[in-house]
Amino acid sequence: MRKSKPKKRYVLPDPKYKDVLVTKFVNNLMIEGKKSLAYAIFYDACDLVNKRTNENGVDLWKKALNNIMPSVEVKSRRVGGANFQVPIEVRPDRKTSLGMKWMVKFSRARGEKTMVERLAGEIIAAAKGEGAAVKKKDDTHRMAEANKAFSHFRF
Repeated sequence: MRKSKPKKRYVLPDPKYKDVLVTKFVNNLMIEGKKSLAYAIFYDACDLVNKRTNENGVDLWKKALNNIMPSVEVKSRRVGGANFQVPIEVRPDRKTSLGMKWMVKFSRARGEKTMVERLAGEIIAAAKGEGAAVKKKDDTHRMAEANKAFSHFRF
């Protein structure tokens, strides 16, 4: 057991939109510490979303992120020699981090040529309520709904 909880690290807002959420997303998008490249990918993807949909790219990204963020998930709990999948509410900070990680993961798995196009495609799909990241959220919710009978094992 650890003695005390680690201090919460706060990130600075991004240079273009002055938004902390954008910085957190770029940190998830970043590979091998190349932050300027990650910023370039995100900003170009927002511009591409703006071009394709005639809506503000960052606003559409936030809407897509809200469509991806899960509200319940299942956690494994051992009771009397058996493992149960217990549905629990997701904390707000975990909600956003899960949504961001899923968006990055499923945009990397898409078929377009560049990461900018993949991210833009995933943002547009998630804003419409479709795409792989939204499907992941729905699967998570469905699993929690199926295991609702074990909610009394909550810790």
